Amino acid sequence: MESMEIAMTTSVLFVCLGNICRSPLAEGAMRRLVEIEAAAIRIDSAGTGDWHIGRAPDPRAQAEALRQGLDISMLRARQVTTEDFHRFDHIVAMDAQNLADLLAMRPEGAQARLSRLLDHVGGGDVPDPYYGGDDGFAETFRLVESGARALLQAISGQRATTL
Repeated sequence: MESMEIAMTTSVLFVCLGNICRSPLAEGAMRRLVEIEAAAIRIDSAGTGDWHIGRAPDPRAQAEALRQGLDISMLRARQVTTEDFHRFDHIVAMDAQNLADLLAMRPEGAQARLSRLLDHVGGGDVPDPYYGGDDGFAETFRLVESGARALLQAISGQRATTL
């Protein structure tokens, strides 16, 4: 039974530029949704850049997450690796530039499906709140939560049709 459960587990990697603002917020939002739905989904986040490797999310992202009832303080930034394209079923970029960077580094034969998060709710980019104020982080959370909800519905629909 355990091997069947593993085969049914889906994996999602959220990706932004530095992995300290948008993608950790998306990871936190998705973790909560997955917990509520009791879905078997493995979730992680990473950045296309290497500036913040090992650092906790931006304090403003952590503060917004806490306002939303989430603790993301234990997350640590990491950079996307070529192995990620084989380890994850879905690699979800926060904006068009992140998606272009991911497409450029995608190894031959990788099975991961690439998309932008807001493609799951009609399209667009999740703006980077890093250089703005606290209100940008609130808007970012609203967008990533909406995108995560739609992504979870899409994944649940895919799994239902493949069982």
